[in-house]
Amino acid sequence: MDCSLARTLVRRYCAGEENWVDSRTIYVGHKEPPPGAEAYILQRHPDNRIVSSKYTFWNFIPKNLFEQFRRIANFYFLIIFLVQLIIDTPTSPVTSGLPLFFVITVTAIKQGYEDWLRHKADNAMNQCPVHFIQHGKLVRKQSRKLRVGDIVMVKEDETFPCDLIFLSSSRGDGTCHVTTASLDGESSHKTHYAVQDTKGFHTEEDIDGLHATIECEQPQPDLYKFVGRINVYNDRNDPVVRPLGSENLLLRGATLKNTEKIFGVAIYTGMETKMALNYQSKSQKRSAVEKSMNVFLIVYLCILISKALINTVLKYVWQSEPFRDEPWYNQKTESERQRNLFLRAFTDFLAFMVLFNYIIPVSMYVTVEMQKFLGSYFITWDEEMFDEDSGEGPLVNTSDLNEELGQVEYIFTDKTGTLTENNMEFKECCIEGHVYVPHAICNGQVLPGASGIDMIDSSPGTSAREREELFFRALCLCHTIQVKDDDDVDGPRKSPDSGKSCTYISSSPDEVALVEGIQRLGFTYLRLKDNYMEILNRENDMERFELLEILSFDSVRRRMSVIVKSATGEIYLFCKGADSSIFPRVIEGKVDQIRARVERNAVEGLRTLCVAYKRLNPEEYEGICMLLQAAKVALQDREKKLAEAYEQIEKDLVLLGATAVEDRLQEKAADTIEALQKAGIKVWVLTGDKMETAAATCYACKLFRRNTQLLELTTKKIEEQSLHDVLFELSKTVLRHSGSLTRDNFSGLSADMQDYGLIIDGAALSLIMKPREDGSCGNYRELFLEICRNCSAVLCCRMAPLQKAQIVKLIKLSKEHPITLAIGDGANDVSMILEAHVGIGVIGKEGRQAARNSDYAVPKFKHLKKMLLVHGHFYYIRISELVQYFFYKNVCFIFPQFLYQFFCGFSQQTLYDTAYLTLYNISFTSLPILLYSLMEQHVSIDTLRRDPSLYRDIAKNALLRWRVFIYWTFLGVFDALVFFFGAYFMFENTTVTSNGQIFGNWTFGTLVFTVMVFTVTLKLALDTHYWTWINHFVIWGSLLFYIVFSLLWGGIIWPFLNYQRMYYVFIQMLSSGPAWLVIILLITVSLLPDVLKKVLCRQLWPSATERVQTKNQCLSVEQSTIFMLSQTSSSLSF
Repeated sequence: MDCSLARTLVRRYCAGEENWVDSRTIYVGHKEPPPGAEAYILQRHPDNRIVSSKYTFWNFIPKNLFEQFRRIANFYFLIIFLVQLIIDTPTSPVTSGLPLFFVITVTAIKQGYEDWLRHKADNAMNQCPVHFIQHGKLVRKQSRKLRVGDIVMVKEDETFPCDLIFLSSSRGDGTCHVTTASLDGESSHKTHYAVQDTKGFHTEEDIDGLHATIECEQPQPDLYKFVGRINVYNDRNDPVVRPLGSENLLLRGATLKNTEKIFGVAIYTGMETKMALNYQSKSQKRSAVEKSMNVFLIVYLCILISKALINTVLKYVWQSEPFRDEPWYNQKTESERQRNLFLRAFTDFLAFMVLFNYIIPVSMYVTVEMQKFLGSYFITWDEEMFDEDSGEGPLVNTSDLNEELGQVEYIFTDKTGTLTENNMEFKECCIEGHVYVPHAICNGQVLPGASGIDMIDSSPGTSAREREELFFRALCLCHTIQVKDDDDVDGPRKSPDSGKSCTYISSSPDEVALVEGIQRLGFTYLRLKDNYMEILNRENDMERFELLEILSFDSVRRRMSVIVKSATGEIYLFCKGADSSIFPRVIEGKVDQIRARVERNAVEGLRTLCVAYKRLNPEEYEGICMLLQAAKVALQDREKKLAEAYEQIEKDLVLLGATAVEDRLQEKAADTIEALQKAGIKVWVLTGDKMETAAATCYACKLFRRNTQLLELTTKKIEEQSLHDVLFELSKTVLRHSGSLTRDNFSGLSADMQDYGLIIDGAALSLIMKPREDGSCGNYRELFLEICRNCSAVLCCRMAPLQKAQIVKLIKLSKEHPITLAIGDGANDVSMILEAHVGIGVIGKEGRQAARNSDYAVPKFKHLKKMLLVHGHFYYIRISELVQYFFYKNVCFIFPQFLYQFFCGFSQQTLYDTAYLTLYNISFTSLPILLYSLMEQHVSIDTLRRDPSLYRDIAKNALLRWRVFIYWTFLGVFDALVFFFGAYFMFENTTVTSNGQIFGNWTFGTLVFTVMVFTVTLKLALDTHYWTWINHFVIWGSLLFYIVFSLLWGGIIWPFLNYQRMYYVFIQMLSSGPAWLVIILLITVSLLPDVLKKVLCRQLWPSATERVQTKNQCLSVEQSTIFMLSQTSSSLSF
């Protein structure tokens, strides 16, 4: 065994694989290699369970409590509650403990329910049945029980349960077709190939007899890369070694199509699958408003501590004079006299903390939770965001981020399936300068096959006709399309006009569009049978071409080729690809005319491809075969060697023409992007697609415009220059026109400065993010970010899922800390959806992974416009008013209590009755602000839709900035001073009742409390723009409830309460005429400064929103005036 292990190591190192040590060995079917072969090393791998949930049954309570008490407010209220339990305080522990328990319980139930849904989804996935081979028989077991090395059978339309190496299929050619919609967003079919030595195993017994081992790399998240090899042991000791690549790998989450069944061996399972490795770990997202609340809370906590400290110091200063500390009517006990001074001072400090703790109300957090939860239903109830075609409406997976929808500065969107429908339509082709459009009419005649040709110049001659047919044949042959088996017929395929159309399947929707377009122009691709491609020409004659080689498409070459042999023995190489890739390799053809047409189509947003060919003699073909074979069998640097071979083969071409295909955008995608840009939001497109395709889509959806100067930061550019030089060159370019001016993040499209668009690919991004030799990477990142800030739009193409998340994180953590939103529809978008501040999934054809892992889900991209510009705007306006108003009304509430201590010897006497203390935030003032935060519309929905620029008024957390916060705080202090001293000066005339009775401290406190309740409620009424009967009912109902409760509590309505200290206090206060006058006067004086400030600011420094409000009010007055005049004139006419 030791010798065999040594032999294996020697063979590996001699083969030049010194660097390939991070690998794993899989024993197919768990069979040990034969004696004398390589050593059997048992390896441990995880099972096939997928876990996307956050909690378990055992850790839910401790983990959830830990997360909740990380919130400053919750931790603070816990401390206050414990203090009330430990020492003798002026108020009961119930006043703090009960609301805290309610908040913690409600939040835990909500988060527990959300995680239960994730558990449910995980269980459904982990328990789905899977067929695998055991002892030559088919056995069924749950997906979670799969192990690495198991041989699995998957049937058509089933999803692969783990990452598999493709061994064999029911198709004779050893291929299968899969859709990876839930992985990379592409709904098109991709072709995968079985291992050459196992593709003939079609039965369970055959597969069970397979003796092989697989050596491959350890799990890594790149969906498009895989390197490995399989050792197949036959009767001989030396195994047959075959290389394995991404074309042999079937990924978990992909779906088998157009293939009856396949067999594969599990190599990566559970959380080691590429799909799972591309999932980001879930973390608690917190909105900017919540962060502001926490900062304000710290400020108010400092104010609270200051108040308690001042009162404690002043208490002992005041008591230092004789007889004040121990008056004759309140003698201390001996134990009280002997207590330590510092201990007494500390206890008094804590008592003052409890007395003033209402300045930070726990009820605010209850109200915020209720507002978020109830407010989220406005999205799900929105009928305009319901999609009739799919029958889907918007979903809210978390309500914690509602207001964040109104603060978005960057949107990162996927392309395929999000911006586009992924439906391609063939528009035209240009051959030798002539433009061919399907279904067009030429000289009043429709050409055969219901097709037509529109000539730019004169009709083509004989040589041009030959080139034209060669072009059509090239498009019929140069592709990887498969024809659906269900439609196979004996003999030639019928032409389109006979009522029988072909069903094409391909990994690229462009290829299907091209073949279907050429079908309408008279040439029909029939099928690939026994390595022969069959096509039908215009005369309905079938032509057969032997398929010799396929030079596959890759993102660096940006082209693909096929080598075919005609029935007459001629060998052709047909090549199609991007214009930048084809033109440099052309030595003949009408390049200028075709280039002009390609550029025109590109400007119109069409996806263009160029087509070329060359004839090969037998000697040239033999040389090509040898070159390709040498590159294919290489295990190290296989891709590099193949690229070098392709480079030598694809040269000296003859240009035939070009095609134009339209990738249909989703409905109103361009309008949505335009509106978002007007709102000051920067839109980035992150896609796994190739650069030309993505750029064409960006033009079509108006992300790039005609005057946009495109800057490239791509692999090709970096190969020509160093990364350092490219970055500095781009930096100089974007800063040249702006000079000393810096482009504002919200400037949108400016006419005064050059409009730039940046294109970057995944490989270039990897170089930017990669640490430099000196260990730093910040320099390149900052330079890259500076370039991006000065670009109106950015396109990132050829992005792996984790790279999308890296881009989002890079912007999110930049020095401006902008609010980011990510939107996508496939599992490849999950990472960026989880990374962004707000993640939105599109409920489409591409699976449910994105929608399930997002914060919100919408049926179409167009719904993003209303979600942000209307719902997000309203959510932010409402909750920012709620937060500021709560702090304001509690400053009004507790500051008089602070002032009162100066008049009661700092004895911790409460100004208000216990019932008023408890019910102020719970009953008297809570409902009006809750209804306001649910229903307020400062401008109409139509206005917000018409004028996206209003979104800028609330950008950068505008309504919760320090200036606004300080204004609300000082307004609360001013009102508190008015309440307290207004009532105090009235009380200088002590005999104010009709019977000569003197008002006591409870009457004084009740008078202050009454003025306060009316003032803060009327302040909210003044701020309300959108009145409904519910607002009226709640605002005036709250005031009425306060009066009724006070009468009840005072023993007027309920005589059994006559024993307590508030007996007849309220009614006695109202029986005094001066008290009525003081209440009305103090309410007016308190509200006056805020009213004056609003009027002056609206007149002198109006915001865009205030100008719109004024305009709407003028229009409303004008319409009502016209209506009244019309009514008056009609009555006079009688």
